[in-house]
Amino acid sequence: MSEQSQDLKGLVESVVRPLVDFEDDLVITSHDEEGTTVIEISVNEEDAGKVIGRQGRVIKSIRTLARAAASRNDMQVEVEILD
Repeated sequence: MSEQSQDLKGLVESVVRPLVDFEDDLVITSHDEEGTTVIEISVNEEDAGKVIGRQGRVIKSIRTLARAAASRNDMQVEVEILD
């Protein structure tokens, strides 16, 4: 995994960690899939609503931030929240 992928993962983690109450259950993984870095967020069931936000606004903002950071290095990134 490239250094830029690790930087994106760290960026997402720095945004998500303050949102959750159960930090021990927070797991953020990243892997490359066909030229796209995929970052997966797994949180406690009770924290999922906080990460998603009303009408998905929080997760949409996280995705926008990650895409903007990735575009500086001509990368593509997808951020997904796992059930």
